[in-house]
Amino acid sequence: MEGREKTVRVTRSSMPPFEEYTEMIKVLWDSHWLTNMGDLHNRLEESLKGYLKVPRLSLFVNGHIALEAALGAFGQTGEVITTPFTFASTAHAVVRSGSVPVFCDIRPDDYTMDPDKLEALITPRTWAVVPVHVYGNLCQVERIEEIARAHGLKVIYDAAHAFGETLDGKGVASFGDASMFSFHATKVFNTIEGGAVAYKDPALSHRIEGLKNFGIMDEENVVLVGGNGKMNEFQAAMGLCNLRHVEQEIGKREKIAARYRTRLSEAEGIHLCPEADNVKHNYAYMPVVFRGFKKDREQVFRELTEQDIHPRKYFYPCVNAYQCYQGQYDPEETPIARQISMEVLTLPMYADLPLETVDEICDIILR
Repeated sequence: MEGREKTVRVTRSSMPPFEEYTEMIKVLWDSHWLTNMGDLHNRLEESLKGYLKVPRLSLFVNGHIALEAALGAFGQTGEVITTPFTFASTAHAVVRSGSVPVFCDIRPDDYTMDPDKLEALITPRTWAVVPVHVYGNLCQVERIEEIARAHGLKVIYDAAHAFGETLDGKGVASFGDASMFSFHATKVFNTIEGGAVAYKDPALSHRIEGLKNFGIMDEENVVLVGGNGKMNEFQAAMGLCNLRHVEQEIGKREKIAARYRTRLSEAEGIHLCPEADNVKHNYAYMPVVFRGFKKDREQVFRELTEQDIHPRKYFYPCVNAYQCYQGQYDPEETPIARQISMEVLTLPMYADLPLETVDEICDIILR
């Protein structure tokens, strides 16, 4: 513990140099334009289109509202197949946009939606699939989209964990009909809070932009029932600054992930996600599954927290075991997701985490 910060959190927000941010926001004291798609908002939107390799993108105040808008933009309701091994937002957005979540189990190696179990869940009421790129592990996009096309379904990716990733050189948002990104403070790239929807069909632009701004098209025309999902200028300024440094931040994360893998990969009973060679990773998380290890997940969690090191049981419990959905779903119907949820810890991971602290965490686990 000597030499490290007393408390080690599971993550810490990346921030630009203070002077860089204050220089960026100086113009706001001249313009007094603080929200409603100002200049910084528009600059960030254009910058992200280039970085993410997408033709269309709309910024939002947070990722959850972005996902609700992505679902709502298609104007359909019914059943939406998603995964129970995800953050609460994924299923909640489906419910709040007027549809019913149907949970598909996950693959045991990368924890993403299992395409082999997808087709059996499709009914006449199914209109969309919402797969999740869990921990930055990319879904089986070709298989999922092949199944979806065969049944006339929309594919809307929850890409909250996958900012900046590519598959065979293609930006992650080039897959499916739309992808939601989260720019929450805990993410690889943050705008303090924030999010975005990337999409292909230009016809969606009208509805997505309307849904984030009360349905207002101009001073006299309100054409649909929307909410308030606008990103403000202070958020956009943070995004513009952080985007300048994001590749450097990912590079730092890569070194931390490599150290964890070097220290933990050979230990019996410790399971790490395989790294796909054709994916440019962002190293957003460091998930470790304890199965057949000398201590179970709860014991490892407790021993780390006793040393003021705070991993996270992410995701536990599965969404289909939430109290708010009690009686609607049986977690036993997605046994792999349920099992992983009881075995996984995400270890501390952020760009400025010292390698000495990584070694200390690994020493505690291996002891």
